[in-house]
Formats: sequence, C-alpha cells, structure tokens
Amino acid sequence: MKMVLNVQIRRAVSSDIPTLIAMDHGYSTDHVWQLSLRREDGEIQASFREVRLPRAMRVPYPRQPERLADEWTEKAAILLAEGGSGPLGYVALAYGPAEDSAWITDLIVDLPHRGKGIGKQLLLAALEWSRERGMNHIFFEMQSKNYPAIRIAQQAGFAFAGFSDMYYPDQEIALFFAQEL
Repeated sequence: MKMVLNVQIRRAVSSDIPTLIAMDHGYSTDHVWQLSLRREDGEIQASFREVRLPRAMRVPYPRQPERLADEWTEKAAILLAEGGSGPLGYVALAYGPAEDSAWITDLIVDLPHRGKGIGKQLLLAALEWSRERGMNHIFFEMQSKNYPAIRIAQQAGFAFAGFSDMYYPDQEIALFFAQEL
C-alpha cells in the first residue's frame, strides 16, 4: 500500500459538507461476509464466512450522502483528511448507545485517493479522538459486503462484535466491530 504524505486530519466545518457529500461513497469488493442462520430445537446459530466473489462488484453506499447536510451537526465529530487538493475523505463519529463509547457511522475515502492509507489514518484519528474524550470502547459499523472496511477494521485491532439483519434502508446486514480503548 502506498502511503500518502502531508495529509492533515481536522474537524469538518460547514463549508466542507458539500465537498464531503460529493465524494464517491460507493465501493468495489471481491469478497463478502455471508451470513448463515440455523434454527432448530429452540436454538439459533449464526455464522459468517468470508466468500470470494467470482469478480469484483460495485456496491452503492447504504445511506444517502446528502443526509450529511442535515445530520452533520448532530454527529459527535466529523474528522476529515485533507491534502493539497482539499478533502480526501472523512470519518463520522457519534456517541455510542453504550456508556462511554463512540460509534463510527461512516468512513469514506474519495475514489481517486483510495489505497493510499488515508482510511487507516482516519480510523486512527477516530481512535485518538475517542481516547481524548475518555471513551472506553469504539464501535465501527459496515455492510457485510464492505470487505475493504472489514479488513481495515481487523488490521486496526477491531474484533467482530455482532450484526443486525435488515439494518440499512435497503434491508442489508450490518456488521459491528469493536475495540476496547
């Protein structure tokens, strides 16, 4: 992976929001986490397995990026990565449902800047932001198809923490990863 130098991480301001909305929020993947549910004798077993797809597929983002215009002030923080050409990506954080926890709701790197370590830098900035505020845990949600996000979470030390079926507006499965801070 080629690392980008001179990337600054800062809090987003209102004038950044149109640029963040205009970023390519979709992604390509060649793997998915496939859910298998088995119900028998009062027992439910859920398991996920990593499945390689026969070819890469393009996946739309599960939420409308335009919602950011209305929701950005409700977020605990939106941190953006900025290079010489302006914003390259962002991470949106909310206070989690559990006490003293943070929740990563969005981690976006604009298409021309992917594969350069910017997502990792944003994730590390989210961890630092959470620690500075005394959070004990941080959660990271993503689609079961979002293999790039799954890999970055695992590489950053996040552990699989659960799932929710029909979580997103298009009824897709959400995976949850967590890390103790």
